[in-house]
Amino acid sequence: MKAILILFLLLSVGVGPATGQTKPLSERAADSAMVRWPDSLVNEPGKPEKWAYEQGVLLKGIEGVWYGTGEGSYFKYIQQGVDHFVNADGTIRTYKNEDYSLDNILPGRVVLLLYNVTGQEKYRRAAELLRAQLKTQPRTSEGGFWHKKIYPEQMWLDGLYMGEPFYAEYAATFHEDADFDDIAKQFTLMELHARDAKTGLLYHGWDESRQQRWADSATGHSPNFWGRALGWYAMALVDTLDYFPKAQPKRESLIAILRRLAVAIERYQEPKSGLWYQVLDKGHERGNYWESSASCMFVYALAKGVRQGYLPASYLRVAQKGYQGIVNRFIETDANGQVNLTGTVSVAGLGGSPYRDGSYQYYLSEKVVTNDPKGVGAFLLASTEMELAAGEHVGQGKTVLLDYYFNSEVKKDATEQFVPYHYKWEEMPNSGFSCWGYIFRSFSVNTKALKEAPTAGNLKRADIYIIVDPDTSAENDNPHYIEPPHIKAITDWVKSGGVLVLMGNDKGNAEFEHFNQLARRFGIHFNEDSRNRVQGNDFAAGRIRAPADHLIFKTARELYLKEICTLAVAPPASPIIEDKGDVIMAVAKYGRGTVFAVGDPWLYNEYVDGRKLPAEFDNYKAAQDLSKWLIEQVPMKTR
Repeated sequence: MKAILILFLLLSVGVGPATGQTKPLSERAADSAMVRWPDSLVNEPGKPEKWAYEQGVLLKGIEGVWYGTGEGSYFKYIQQGVDHFVNADGTIRTYKNEDYSLDNILPGRVVLLLYNVTGQEKYRRAAELLRAQLKTQPRTSEGGFWHKKIYPEQMWLDGLYMGEPFYAEYAATFHEDADFDDIAKQFTLMELHARDAKTGLLYHGWDESRQQRWADSATGHSPNFWGRALGWYAMALVDTLDYFPKAQPKRESLIAILRRLAVAIERYQEPKSGLWYQVLDKGHERGNYWESSASCMFVYALAKGVRQGYLPASYLRVAQKGYQGIVNRFIETDANGQVNLTGTVSVAGLGGSPYRDGSYQYYLSEKVVTNDPKGVGAFLLASTEMELAAGEHVGQGKTVLLDYYFNSEVKKDATEQFVPYHYKWEEMPNSGFSCWGYIFRSFSVNTKALKEAPTAGNLKRADIYIIVDPDTSAENDNPHYIEPPHIKAITDWVKSGGVLVLMGNDKGNAEFEHFNQLARRFGIHFNEDSRNRVQGNDFAAGRIRAPADHLIFKTARELYLKEICTLAVAPPASPIIEDKGDVIMAVAKYGRGTVFAVGDPWLYNEYVDGRKLPAEFDNYKAAQDLSKWLIEQVPMKTR
């Protein structure tokens, strides 16, 4: 019932799966942002452009919409925004390391996105440049980062979002595991010095020296709880946890901080509107107002915290109420169909010139604006999370297991370490399955990897098991072939209700002999041939059409498959996609289980994420359709 209520709410404001010409609100807001800021530069009019955190927030919001749609225009927008500043040698225009501003670190998150997706060296060098700043960033006596060099001995809540998610993603990308202790320290110190025991809220800033006029002479903290500052801190926690190794000892301490903060966020949600005030604990004092960016940030942090399992499910109701308030109060659509976000405070800080004393009157004095990029970025993040929450949770409690054993290729990364390569969940370049993994997770399926040979024991934890392109001796010096014990374990598992996906490859790029020994148990044979040979950009040569009312592809019609092998089928298998007399895809029912087969890895990023294929092809939709169908094949008893 709860999921139905959330879906009704979101659809009532145009959010959720697109029907006809109606787009989800996240897409309409993203499209409006791209019209408003066509070059993705969101610096203040009349002022010199600069590498700025505002752009970083906006582009992170656009990134979420790209993941959720597979529309390449969103990625292109992110890339052109970054490329305006990042030079071919990795230097960053207008960026100055010597400023030691944590604000300048935040755009590095989309730099890492571009590096992980494209592999371009200039993005790695730019990320290294930002990481180098953190190595010499001035610190308090306990090791906390100063917010900026011009704010000596001060930690601000804002700085945790500016620095730590990038720091954590960089550490995860380049195997700097020792950094996670330092990352956790930043959150711990901020909570230690800025948390108010009575309210559970954190003050905006803390001055170790106690020299600032805004600093309490005994505690060093600033006098008030600014909404967006708490929003930055909450978002920093959930985003940093994305990269924290599960076995890292400090991970649980970060989750505990998030849970304590969530209690306070819920406590200060205004009951009637569902929103949060500019100064959080003074909702009934004269002049205070509901503020949109903080409200968006709290919705995002709570909804994502629930989705990732950091917070109890009850906080989704808090996020739902907040999101409804945001849409009701702050979202306006103009005559041109552009989505506008009102009610965002333009800026707030401490100290500086003119001096900002952190008083209640100060926080109310800053200008409130429409379509501030910080607010729009936060709204996009909140919208994509709420759309995920309102989506189809048909995969709740299920696990899809991707084989990393028969396909165990590795390559050296930029650090000279060997990492898994070709068709892996975590792999973001063209050859990876990161987009398909996102789609499975959007249906609430757990995505796991099987790095050992399949057995009756380890297959028990899988509802869906995917084997892709087993290695040949040319690809792997020590390939793991599919042997009789593996075949028995897999067929027994399928017979008892497992859903098996077999994805081959064309001749010269696949191991056929052992793979076919498994496939023939289900009436399927991968032919040693190669069709749909695409030359250059002749994408039409890879076109396969799915007929209307197809068994699997309910929304996808124009499929693209390049250099594939065909299939031969016999009972219990039957073809479900044929083209020009060739079987392209097949399905078999075996006992209580199901097998799906196709002669190509097919749904890897290159042909799903929208960056390469013309818009006429529906591979992203096909991945959604296939994922949902696979989930639906899991027998009820297994579920």
